[in-house]
Parts: sequence; structure tokens; C-alpha cells
Amino acid sequence: MSSRAACRVEFVPRVLTSTPRLRFRPRTLLSVPIPASAPAITTAPTTSQWRRNHVWRRSALSSPPSYGLDLRLTNHSSLSSLPRSSPFEKTRITPISTSPVRHCSYRRHNMCRLAGDLDHTGGASPDPTQGRELLPTNVIPTHYDVTLEPNFDKFTFEGKVLIDFDVQEESKSISLHTVEVDIHSAQIKSGESVISSSSAITYDESKQITKIELKDAVPKGKTQLEIKYTGQLNDQMAGFYRSTYKKTDGSDGILATTQMEANDCRRAFPCFDEPMHKAKFTVTLIADKDLTCLSNMDVASESEVHSDMSGSTKKAVKFNTTPLMSTYLVAFIIGDLNYIETKKFRVPIRVYSPPSSDIEHGRFALELAARTLEYYEKIFGAEFPLPKMDMVAIPDFAAGAMENWGLITYRVVDLMFDEKTSGAAMKERVAEVVQHELAHQWFGNLVTMDWWEGLWLNEGFATLMSWLSCNYFYPEWKVWENYVTDNLQSALGLDSLRSSHPIEVPVKRASEVDQIFDAISYSKGSCVLRMISTYLGEETFLEGVRRYIKKHAYGNTQTNDLWAALEEASGKPVREIMSIWTKNVGFPVVQVTENEKDSSIHVKQNRFLRTGDTKPEEDQVLYPVFLGLRSKDGVDESLTLAKREDVFKVKDLDFYKLNANHTSIYRTCYTPERLTKLGQSAKDGLLTVEDRAGMIADAGALAVSGYQKTSGVLNLLKGFDTETSFVVWSEIIARVATVQSAWVFEDAAVKDGLEAFIKELISERAHKLGWAFSDKDGHVEQQFKAMLFGAAGMAGDQKIVADAKEMFNKYMAGDRSAIHPNIRGSVFSIALKYGGKEEYDAILNFYRNSTNSDERNTALRCIGRAKDPALIQQTLDLVLGGEVKSQDIYLPTSGLRSHAEGIEALFSWLTEKWPEIYKRLSGNPPILGSMVTICTSSFAKQEQLDKVEAFFKDIDTKAFAQPLAQSKDAIRSKIAWLGRDRDDVAAWVRENSYSS
Repeated sequence: MSSRAACRVEFVPRVLTSTPRLRFRPRTLLSVPIPASAPAITTAPTTSQWRRNHVWRRSALSSPPSYGLDLRLTNHSSLSSLPRSSPFEKTRITPISTSPVRHCSYRRHNMCRLAGDLDHTGGASPDPTQGRELLPTNVIPTHYDVTLEPNFDKFTFEGKVLIDFDVQEESKSISLHTVEVDIHSAQIKSGESVISSSSAITYDESKQITKIELKDAVPKGKTQLEIKYTGQLNDQMAGFYRSTYKKTDGSDGILATTQMEANDCRRAFPCFDEPMHKAKFTVTLIADKDLTCLSNMDVASESEVHSDMSGSTKKAVKFNTTPLMSTYLVAFIIGDLNYIETKKFRVPIRVYSPPSSDIEHGRFALELAARTLEYYEKIFGAEFPLPKMDMVAIPDFAAGAMENWGLITYRVVDLMFDEKTSGAAMKERVAEVVQHELAHQWFGNLVTMDWWEGLWLNEGFATLMSWLSCNYFYPEWKVWENYVTDNLQSALGLDSLRSSHPIEVPVKRASEVDQIFDAISYSKGSCVLRMISTYLGEETFLEGVRRYIKKHAYGNTQTNDLWAALEEASGKPVREIMSIWTKNVGFPVVQVTENEKDSSIHVKQNRFLRTGDTKPEEDQVLYPVFLGLRSKDGVDESLTLAKREDVFKVKDLDFYKLNANHTSIYRTCYTPERLTKLGQSAKDGLLTVEDRAGMIADAGALAVSGYQKTSGVLNLLKGFDTETSFVVWSEIIARVATVQSAWVFEDAAVKDGLEAFIKELISERAHKLGWAFSDKDGHVEQQFKAMLFGAAGMAGDQKIVADAKEMFNKYMAGDRSAIHPNIRGSVFSIALKYGGKEEYDAILNFYRNSTNSDERNTALRCIGRAKDPALIQQTLDLVLGGEVKSQDIYLPTSGLRSHAEGIEALFSWLTEKWPEIYKRLSGNPPILGSMVTICTSSFAKQEQLDKVEAFFKDIDTKAFAQPLAQSKDAIRSKIAWLGRDRDDVAAWVRENSYSS
């Protein structure tokens, strides 16, 4: 699943002018806390055209044709046909003068008590299999035959499921998972004959288990259970649910779709809803004849049937039986859909959307999918095993996308790309999400974790492979440079909280699963894979991956199965090294001191916590730290710190840097003198983009935790005035924004001084690059221009503010060419910051009248920046007023986090509207958890933390315990930071003449 969802929230501001990455459920991606002077999140236009030689097909009035199933695994021992632009390739000594190899590097108190109340304090994790809430295994499902008919008037559906079981022992009961399912009958059958029926049906609501007691015992062997039932076609974006959209005539349209991951297949039909219980599925959908029916497989048959529900004649569309797969990957859709198709891949690929979207906007994703599937087949050594690939834009969708085997579902904005209204950043986002979900067709679908603590095997792999494939097809995007400031910083940001969790987090019960779709499973998981691939070398790593896929195809695995395959391919002790990283929470900070007499460095590792108060019992783990020493001779990757502290010889102390290209998971703490020298080395061209951006990120994080003074970091940033890299500048702006977000409730003179610092830092460069865009601008240059324009404008650059106001007025008067898509969000934000109700109403009307998802999202993101109390209240009223879809309510609330008035108003609104918020979002815990984070984590004072703790004291927080704990942790870190450096920053602002 793509974490590029809707409400993912992180706590160190990642201020990007591009659309935020992440992916992550994450069911939902986020908008981060952005100070009022920070650039708005914007999007940018495409610079390359895609071939358009596929004819648009008219709306599919019947179901798609059958293509036939041919499942094959192939052995691609040679990948010589694929040119390389690798982030992984290992080199012992790499001269700095050569073209740098791009290495890959990604993006949720009290002690965390996730997973059965187990404390994750930095020690080895206990046995994760103990205490799991699992179904009895007296029977094992092998095949489900599911028939469903939705009722679009009553928002229910009628269902029948016939389950084939292997009976392991004589049994008088069968237990299955169900939620909001009303069972009418349950019978043991043999063909058409009833062998036994239920004597009693009981339900355990807390465990979501229905137990069917049988009149007669079922002997060991094989049997069939038939269940007839009614389910709810809910509006919670979970299970089998309804999604609405506006038809071209303005009326409401409805389609029925699914979201089963993690534990919601049980809402669609009674089942063994655990990933280790793989089975085959045969799906039949009953629908009106003019509607399109889709499922994981192609169509086996279509026939007319009489509907008892409606009394009319409908069609019954039966799909071919799937290969073995887990319940969370089952999918089916019924609705009025248009499609386009390509046959450039071995099997047909289609993009579907409801009439509310222009189907041609799916062309970019369609063409990319064909190329990506072919690429993945080659590097994974296994063919995509299904007979077709469908990708569908869903108007109501909690995550960014979902990797259902052969039927991937997406948020509209993450699949449909309009070159005229969306910018470069949005194009990159769509590419990454599409490639992430396609990677899941192997990692997660073909080979599946046996239980949820192995979620990272799915999400970490898919995240890493999406960057790998994106770099392969678009090397000019330089995505590996972004990886350090995006994926790696997301991982380190969350993992620096005491309330983080191990990559392999013990999961005991269904309610816990949604809370680990976060930056640890996605970002840290991918960074661990990146680290091991650097250690082994790319080809060896991929050979291990191919062996892993070949051995475990259609099966379930644990992390040790991957380590075994990599050990077999490399001959190295992978499990011994990597288990420490996956089974323990946190990461180290490596402190470096120098001894000039013997030309050596002394390095020491300790667990890094953002709060700066690591306790001895939390600092027991010693990580195998790959130091990656860069010198003028290149990079020595052979050095490993495997104990608490050690000494290493350095040929020339005049220049060196640890963690070259930031391929390893740790922060580096240098002396102030060395940090100054590294700043000069950056100017002298001795550091790569990844080195420079990573060094800035480390320095900023170390200031937050008290290892360095904040004034020292601000001085370091000031010295980067000659920097030319977009990625480095994005990190510079992000680190100043981190300070601004922590100081949001501080003295106005200091806040104004930080804003003046930003303006001085970037205005000249913003004017030099300009904010006019042409087809000659490269993909990265477009984003660079947009970022500087937004940052300088929000910091008060008079020329940019004036130009933004002029563009805004023309745009709202009807000239849609007045604002380039790359800077639409920045212009809207600047207009709101320096305007009032007139600008607010114009943006709100724009939201209401636009039919483009990207444009509407931009408007919602920006309106929260209005500070006027009446406008703040209007924004909050909008959130629950029925006008904003549940999937999007994080957007206007996130904008309110950019100023102190909005932050205070958000929490007051949360406490006042809690019953209504909970009622609306309780069916989708990830969105509920994200809203809790949005409304609490921007606080920075002890009295504010006290208010949060007091409010939730008597509330059942089980469904969002993890994000709440992390929010409180984030507040604590800011309280401690301000306590240390409040006077330091005030003095720096005065001494540098940024305030009187």
C-alpha cells in the first residue's frame, strides 16, 4: 500500500515545494507542520510527453474480456540487457573525481506500549509469536467461492460464500473473522446436499470472530461451508464500501469498491483474515447490465440472472480463480467506469476511472505501468503471473493506493495526471506511487509475510524498488539525491522518538496493525534494504532477491527467509548483522573526536533520542554501523563500528566525512571545528549532494536533541549561500522551518528574525532563477524555482508578494494561465497570508467549482493559512460540514498548523467536536489517528502538553495509541529544545541584526 495517502503526519517539518512524498497508510499522507513563512506545498508541470498511440476505449458497458491465465516463473540470470544507473553498487575505494554513484537513502510521551503492552526500549524484542490473537486452525481454508450483489439504495449487499476447508481434526465448530456481517445461514455441504447445519452462531465483537457451532461433527479430511449473509456497503473506506462522485450532469454517482488491507476483508465476506492463510478465490458479481465489474482476475463468464433483491434481470460476472493469495489482496469493483488500454506489456493493462475524471489523464500512469512491469520481470527473475493488470481511480480512498493483485486501486490524484493543471512534483509523485504498487505484485502478493510484524518485507521492498525503477526510467530526476532528504529523514525523524517501534514490531491483535503502516515499516525498512545492498553490492543483493522470490513464490515468509537468501547469494553473515537493525527500536548517533598526533578518529555510538534524555536501559543495543569514510582518495566502505567505541586511522585529517552519501542509518556528531571545515569542504566541491544535504539534516537533528547549539546550525546554514543544489536548499529551508515550528509560540521579534533570515538567505537566488516556466526547464529546475519562489514569498519578499497578488487576481478573474501549476499552492498561500476574507472566499469558491482533484487539494491545503479568527472558524466548520470527503479532511486542518492561532484553534475544535470526529472516523483508525496528530503535535509548551494529556485521560485511545504517544513525544522534544536554546536563538537573531 502506498503511504502517499492522505493524512500521514510527521513531526520534524519536511518543507517541500513539491507534493510530499509517502507514501505511507500510511493509510494517508500528510501535510506537515509548516511555519507561516515556509513555502507552500505546490505541484509542477511535466516536461516530457508520452506517446499517445493508444485509442481511448468507450465506457466498458460490460465486463472486461477473459485473457486466460498462464502462471510462470522464469530465471533471468543475466540482466545485461538493462543499462545501469545504480544506487547500490559497492565500491571499496571510489575516487571523488569520478562521477558519483547515486546511493539510495525515505518518510509516525510515555513509553510506547504497542503490541500487547510490550515496551520497546532499545533492547532485543521478545518472541513476537507469543500471545497473538489467531483463529483456531482445526480447519484450514483452501478456496473461497464468493457471490456478491450490492444494493445502492439501502447501502447493503447480499453475499454467499462457499469455503473449501482441509479439516485438520474432527470438529464441531468453525471460527471465522467477520465485521458488520449479518449471517442468515451456515451449512456444511457436499455438492448440493446439506451434511450439517449450524446449531448456534456466536460473535466475539472484541476479536471480530464469529463461531459457528455445528449440529454434527465434521470428520478429518475435506469439507465445504456455505454461508449466506448481508453486509454493509459502508462509507468508511474499508472492506466492501461505497464511493461517490459527481456525474457530468451534476448528480451524484456511486460505485462499490474494496479496501481489504489490513483486516477488512472480513467486512466483505466471512473468512480467515490472516495473511498466512493463503487460498484461491473465485468471485462472482451481480450488477446492472450497464455497469462495469472488475476483480483480481479476468472474466470467466457472464450471464443473465434474476435478482431477488431488485426483481429485475441483471448480469452475473464470474471471474477466473486466482492463484494462492492472502485475503487482504482480494478486490472487486462495480460501477460506471471508462478505461484506456495498452498492450505494450505481455498482458493487457488498463486504467479505469469514473466519469468524473478525464480518462486520458490516466495515460501517463498507463504507459509507465507497461514499462515498469517489464523492468520488474527482468530484475526479479519472475514473470507477473496474472492475465491482466487493471489500475482504478477511486473517488473516496483512505490510502494513496492499494496493491490488490491484478486490480490496483488509487486515490484519483495518485493515478490521474493532467499535464495542463499539475506540475513536475505531481508527476514524480504519480510515477513513484504507481511503481510502488507494481513492485508489490512480487513483494507482498507473490511472496507474502506470514504475519504483520513482517509488514516491512512488503512495504520496505516496494518503497526501495519504486525509487530504483523511477531512477531507471527518469535519471534526470535525480531521485537518489532526494532519497536522503525524504526517505532517510522520514525514517530517522520517527525513529528518534521514544515511542517509535522496531521494524519487526510484535503485533498481537487486529487493532494494532493499522498503527504500524508508518515511516518505520516503509522508510526505515527501505533504508535497511538500501544499507544491506550497499554492503553486499547491487548484483549480489538482487541475486539474493531473485532466489528469495523463486523459493517462496505463492507462499509466506519471515524476515529470516530473506536473510537466508541473501546469505546464500553472498556468503556473508547477513542475518547476524541485519537482525540487530530490524528487531530493535531506534538508531545510533556516532560522536567523532580527533587525535592529530596519530592521525586517528575516535568514534562512539549511543542511541539517539530527539528528546536528548536517553536512559542507560534504553542504550543497550550496539549496532553494526557501516561508517562509510569519505576522504580525498574516495570512499572506504570496509570500516564498521561493531562495539560501543573504537579508533580508526585516517590518512589525512584535513578532509574526511563519515557516512558517505548517507547510505547508513545513523546521525554523525562532529565537533564544531570539524563541522565548520565540512562546510568549507562543501564549498570546495569535495562533498556530493547527498553528503551536503545529509550533513545539514544531521546538524539540525542534533541541535533539536541538545548535542549542538541551534545557533551553530543557523551559522552553518548561513554559510551555504553559494549552494546550487535543489535538494540541499530544500533541506536548508526544512531545517529553518523546524526551528520556526518549535518557536511558533515564542516572542514575535525572534519569529520575525527567523523569517528575515530565510528571506535574506534565499531571495537573491529566487530572483536569479525567476518564477517563469518554460518547456526548456528541466524537471528538477522547475521544482527548484517553485520552492524558492514560495519560500521567499512567504518570508515577505516584496517583489514576489506583489507578483503573487497580481497572478492571483488574474487567475481568479478567469485567466487560468496566470499561475503556473508549479507555484499555484505558493501563490494561494501568499495571497492568504497577505490578504483577507476576499482572497479566502475566492480560494474556497475555486475549490467548490473545480473538478480537478489536484486543484481542489491545493485549495484545501492553503485555506488553513488564513489567520483571521473568523476565517479559522470557517475552515474548521468546513472540515465536518459534509463538503469535504473524509479522505481529505486532513488537508484544511494541516494548513492551520502553520501559525499559533491555528494550532490553538485546532485543539479547541478537537476537544469540542470529539464525539462527532470519532463517530465519523472510527471506522478508519489511521485517519482518526492522523487527525489526533494534526490537532496535538504542533504544541511546544508544557501547559499545552498537560491539556492534551488531560483531555485523553478518560478516553479509550486504543485505536490511536501510537500516534498519540508520538505526538506527546514530539511536544516533549520541543519543550526540552526550547528550554536549552531559547536564549541562544534570541541572541543569534539579535547579533546577526535580524531583529532590533
